[in-house]
This record gives sequence, C-alpha cells and structure tokens, in this order.
Amino acid sequence: MSRIVNSPRILAELLNRIPTTDTTAAPTLYLDIEGTKTSRHGTISIIELLIQGSSHVYLIDILTLGATAFTTPDRIGRTFGTILQSATLTKAFFNVRNDSDALFALHGIKLQGIVDIQLLELAARPGNNKCYLKGLAKCIELHCPMSRLERADWVVTKIAGKRLFHPESGGSYTVFDERPLRSEIVKYCVQDVARLPDLWRVFEAGVSREWRSRVVDATRARVAEAQSQGYVPNGPHKCFGPW
Repeated sequence: MSRIVNSPRILAELLNRIPTTDTTAAPTLYLDIEGTKTSRHGTISIIELLIQGSSHVYLIDILTLGATAFTTPDRIGRTFGTILQSATLTKAFFNVRNDSDALFALHGIKLQGIVDIQLLELAARPGNNKCYLKGLAKCIELHCPMSRLERADWVVTKIAGKRLFHPESGGSYTVFDERPLRSEIVKYCVQDVARLPDLWRVFEAGVSREWRSRVVDATRARVAEAQSQGYVPNGPHKCFGPW
C-alpha cells in the first residue's frame, strides 16, 4: 500500500510514526529517490520511505513540499532532515551515492546512519567474486522471495514504469514531476523500496562480522565521496565495487 505525503500535516503524521531509535537489528527506514538526473546536476521529485515492519510505502512529494519537506517538525521537534542526518537511526538505501549527492547539493542534507544494500550484496557473495556491482533490479530478480504471480507483476510494473520515464524507451524523467502522479509511476515507486527489507535479510544472513564492518566503512566512504567537490555522478567507474 502507498500514501502520498504532500502537505506539512501529512508529513508530520508520518514523522510521528518513525521510532526515535532502532528497535531491531534491521534498519528502521528503507528509502529510495526519484527525480530528473538525481544528483547535484538534477532534481529530487519523490522520496520513497518504508518503516521497518510496516506495509505502507510513503511517497514524500519533494516537488510540492519544497524545503518544508525537511524542516516540518513532528511532535518532539524532529524533522525529516534531522532524521536523515541522525547517526543513531539506521536507514537503508540501495546504491546511496547519487542519492547522497542530490540530498547534500540540493538540500544541504548530510546523510548519517546509512546501510548500503548494494554493498551488502557484494560482501555476501561467496568466494572472491567482488569486483562488479549488481543493480537493484538484478538483485530483486535473483534474491527476493516472490511467488510466480508476484514476480510476474513486478516485471510488468518495472516495464510499464520504464516506458514512461526511461529516455531509451521513449519516456522522460519529467514524468516524476507530473501531479497527480500517474498510477503506473506510483506503483513503480512503491515496488522496489518495498523489496528492500527482503534484500537486507537475505544479504545480512550471508555476511561475516569482518565483512559487515567493511560494508559500514565503505558505505560511509560512499556518502562522503558523494558530498565531495570532485564527485562524478555517472560513468563506467560506477560499476566497480570498493574491494
């Protein structure tokens, strides 16, 4: 299920549902970002957020809310901005680099408390095959526990979304800026972040303590690199892992 968060009141209600500290070993929040060329050179239109243990994916409408998306307080004074920058509340992204770049460059958000599930997958691979990174779609395809019907629906949703936003398929990323959002885009936004907890569980179970520590260090390095002046958001270098 999904809910559009497009007013300060609805946003405050959402923030009130977020725990103040981690309550389990799993990340408290799972997030993804959509926009046009999401990076310092682009825009953020939507931030998808899933709270651990919930079946709701919230689509935070950054285009509509603007700066208030990060400054609206909840009942104890927390904002979405302070939550994203909290080192004590764990937040999971898949390939955090360009998301960190965009949040810092466009909104001054310095991410902390991040787990990068893409790096967790790389660390969990058996043997020494840790050179090339896998994308989110490939990880969901290979590792998410889904029924045949769920998998077919996931594929259809993925294709329908790409046709609307991917330039090579005749689409445009500006579709994320249309309001109201098309139903196909809403479903596309929801389905990937909804699978992140499953991916975290699968990969976390296969990582040793030593490699878990390496993931933490490499994730911090990714976040810091994305905030640096010389960061390059796109290119063939992005397919290589840190190890």
